[in-house]
Amino acid sequence: MHKLRLISPTRVPVKNAHASTVEVLGKCIVAGQYPVGTSLPPEPQLCENFGVSRTVVRESIKSLVAKGLIVTGPKLGTRVLPEDQWNWFDPDVVSWLSQKRLSADFLRDLQELRRIVEPAAIRLAAERATPQALTSIEIAFAGMKNAVENGGDYVTHDLRFHQGLLQASGNRMLVQMSKVLGALLRTSFEISTAKKNGPAQSLSMHREVLDAVTAHQPDRAEAAILRLIDGAKQDIESVLSSRRRIPNIGRPASPLRAH
Repeated sequence: MHKLRLISPTRVPVKNAHASTVEVLGKCIVAGQYPVGTSLPPEPQLCENFGVSRTVVRESIKSLVAKGLIVTGPKLGTRVLPEDQWNWFDPDVVSWLSQKRLSADFLRDLQELRRIVEPAAIRLAAERATPQALTSIEIAFAGMKNAVENGGDYVTHDLRFHQGLLQASGNRMLVQMSKVLGALLRTSFEISTAKKNGPAQSLSMHREVLDAVTAHQPDRAEAAILRLIDGAKQDIESVLSSRRRIPNIGRPASPLRAH
């Protein structure tokens, strides 16, 4: 099997050699620099290119295996796996993909996932949310409102709002999912935020979701979150049809301007 070489030596920071090596190799794989089925360079070459020890390279390879990007074995070597075997819930993988440019299929899959997971989670949140959980969501909403009125980081508070709702469900698996969905949801929120008056228009819909959950009204809460998700779907379809660039979630969220 043909072995591809790194385009040029890439020294990584000694202080965080493992994370940096994982990031460089991961980006190379996702960008197609190492096509499916090809082998990564051997350990000595990776050590030389990155200026790191064999221990760092081996641990980095283990991390990439855990992310589903590669497979290793005595007879296989270290081979790149097809995209459908990558860990799509890994924040790093999603971030690297966004820098490459997320596909229309990816974004549509995300919207379908939201339509399956969030309404069910919000129903549970409306039944089970504790005062402490509601306070956390209320604080996130206040951050969104402040960003709309005075400028600032809207997307981060939007993420906390939705993750707070999943956590308020009281379901341990949904709580865990709230952590891994962060990078996925941010893509959708960045697109909606980029739309003129998008955050201001969606703020009232977020308020309706929170009010329904606070009032412990599952049917009302589910209907409200579906309106919010469907609005995000329309925003995404608008971006895809216009061929505008999809936001890069590998960078800090774009702040809103004060009005």
